[in-house]
Amino acid sequence: MTIESHPLTPFLPHHAHSLFLGSFPPPRARWSMDFFYPNWINDFWRVMGLVFFEDKAYFEVKGEKRFDKERIAAFADHQGLAFYDTATRVRRLKDNASDNFLEVVEPTDIGALLGQMPDCCRLITTGAKASELLQQQLTLASESAEALPVGMPTIGSFTRVHAYGRALEWFRMPSTSRAYPLSLDKKADFYRHLFVI
Repeated sequence: MTIESHPLTPFLPHHAHSLFLGSFPPPRARWSMDFFYPNWINDFWRVMGLVFFEDKAYFEVKGEKRFDKERIAAFADHQGLAFYDTATRVRRLKDNASDNFLEVVEPTDIGALLGQMPDCCRLITTGAKASELLQQQLTLASESAEALPVGMPTIGSFTRVHAYGRALEWFRMPSTSRAYPLSLDKKADFYRHLFVI
């Protein structure tokens, strides 16, 4: 079975304060742009449009079924938002984008990503698989005296942990996949809290 390596370079503005982590990109045939959350039917960029501009179509290219990569990258850089995924190499057990059929061959080195962003103090996972993978990494990297597993936050909440030489807040957010049973407006409500805390 083919092993896929992550097709995107991490987007890590040096001044970023928040790192968004999904699991792994969907097959390239589903992409509408060469950036994170590229699937046209994934609502991540519609959620960001609602949260920041009260317009779910803000990051869409009018009249086309694709997102505006340049507008998104400029927005993310301006806001100090970084993006990558919790898996660097995977096998797809089925030819789809479902996390349920994703076998992780190599998890991402989260510490190496943070090493490029000295001000980053927030990790934000956007789905169950990403949250499970990050929990494993944070548990290994945790600098707590008890050496206990890092607790999994409930969806919409966060936990504090000291790892990779810094104090971090890990926020667990709902998936923006259409398969996740929550309306777009309710997903936006969850994500809105990230920027008002």
